[in-house]
Amino acid sequence: MKRLFFLFILLMSFATNVFGSEGQVNSGDTAWMLISTALVMLMTPGLALFYGGMVRKKNVLGTMMHSLIAIGVVTAIWVIFGYSLAFGPDKFNIIGSLDYVFLNNVTTNPHPDYSPTIPHQLFMAFQLMFAIITPALISGAIAERIKFSSYLVFLILWLIVVYLPVAHWVWGVGGWIRNMGALDFAGGLVVHIISGFSALAGCIVLGKRKGYLREPMPPHNLTMTLLGTAILWFGWFGFNGGSAIASNQLSVTAFINTHIASAIASLSWLISEWIHRKKPTLLGLASGVVAGLVAITPAAGFVTPFASFLIGLVAGPICYMAVSLKARLGYDDALDAVGVHGVGGTVGAIATGLFATKAINSAGNDGLFYGNPSLLWAQIISVIVSIFYAFIVSYILFKIIDKMIGLRVSNEEEIEGLDISQHGENGYGW
Repeated sequence: MKRLFFLFILLMSFATNVFGSEGQVNSGDTAWMLISTALVMLMTPGLALFYGGMVRKKNVLGTMMHSLIAIGVVTAIWVIFGYSLAFGPDKFNIIGSLDYVFLNNVTTNPHPDYSPTIPHQLFMAFQLMFAIITPALISGAIAERIKFSSYLVFLILWLIVVYLPVAHWVWGVGGWIRNMGALDFAGGLVVHIISGFSALAGCIVLGKRKGYLREPMPPHNLTMTLLGTAILWFGWFGFNGGSAIASNQLSVTAFINTHIASAIASLSWLISEWIHRKKPTLLGLASGVVAGLVAITPAAGFVTPFASFLIGLVAGPICYMAVSLKARLGYDDALDAVGVHGVGGTVGAIATGLFATKAINSAGNDGLFYGNPSLLWAQIISVIVSIFYAFIVSYILFKIIDKMIGLRVSNEEEIEGLDISQHGENGYGW
C-alpha cells in the first residue's frame, strides 16, 4: 500500500509538471498554435521579400536586412525582459513586472489568463513573432537612406519604449486600454497603427530620398514582391487565426475573415487604381492584399464574414488614397508603410467598434451596429492614444539618434546604394 501511495504521488507530480496546475494542455490547440507561431515567423522573411522587391536594386540587401535583423535582436530582448514587461503581472495598468525575466516562471504549463489550454512557453513564442515583425514594418518607410547602425539603435529603443508598453496596455491583463474595453484581436493597434505612425515620424525626421519626385524610382523586382505578398498572406492565417489561442470555431472564423477581407481589398484597391491611373498594376494588387490583411487584423475574431467583406471593400480605396496623397503631403514613405499599415490599422480598429458582435465572440463586445456605441468610443480613444504615443515617442527617438550618431547615410553612400556602402555586398553581383 505504501508503494502504491508513493507511485500515486509520483504520477501526480508528473501530471502537474506536464499539464500544469491551472488546467490540461490540449494537444489539438497546441498543434495549431505551433503551426501558427511558425506561420507568423515566416511573415518576417516574407516582408523582407515584399519590401526588397519594391526598392531599387542597389538597396535590395540593405532593405531585406532591416527585416531579418529584427529576428535576432527582438528575440534577445524578448527573452531577457521584453516578454516580462509586455505580459508579466501588471504594474499600475501601464507595464508588466519583471517576474518573467529570462523566461523565469514561463513553463510548459498553461497560463490561466493567456494560454489556458496550451503551454505558457508556446504563448510566449507566438507573441514573440508579433514583436519581431512590428518594428520591421517601420523600415519600409525609411528605406534607401538610413544608416544600418542607426536603424539598429532605433529598433532596440523603439521595441522597449513603444512596443512593450502598448502591448501591455492592449493585451496584458490589467492593461488600461484592455480595462477600458477596447478590442484588438490580432494587432491593429499593437502592430499596425504604432508601426505605421512611427514610420511617419521617421519619414519626417529623415527627409526625402535624394532625387525623390525628380527622378524615377520604380521597384526593381516585382516578382520578388509578389512572392513576399504570397508568404505574408499565407502567414497571416496564423497571425489572425492563431490569435484565438486555440483550435476552435473562433480560429476558423478569424481564418475565413482574414481571407475574405484581403481578397476583396485587393479588388477594391485595383479598381480604385484603374479608375485613377487608367491602368491596373501588380504592385497595386499586392498592396491591396496587404491593406485588407491589415484592416481585418483587429476585427478578425469579433466580426461576421459579411462584415469582413465590407471592411476589405472600404480598406482598399482608403489605403490607396492615403498612399496617393503622400507626395502632396510632403513626406517620402518609400514603401507605403504609413498608408497601408497606419491607415489600414486605423480603418480596422474603427470598424471593430462598428461591426463587432458577441454572437461571434462572447469574450468580445457588441459594436455600434449591434446597439452598443460605447465600444466605438473605446476604439476611437485607443486609436488616438496609440497614434500620438507612437508618433511622438518615435519622433523623439529619431531626433536623439540623429544628434548622437546621425541617421542618414551620406549623399555619396546613398548614390552608391546601401548594399555596398553599408554591407559591402551586392545583391546582383553576377
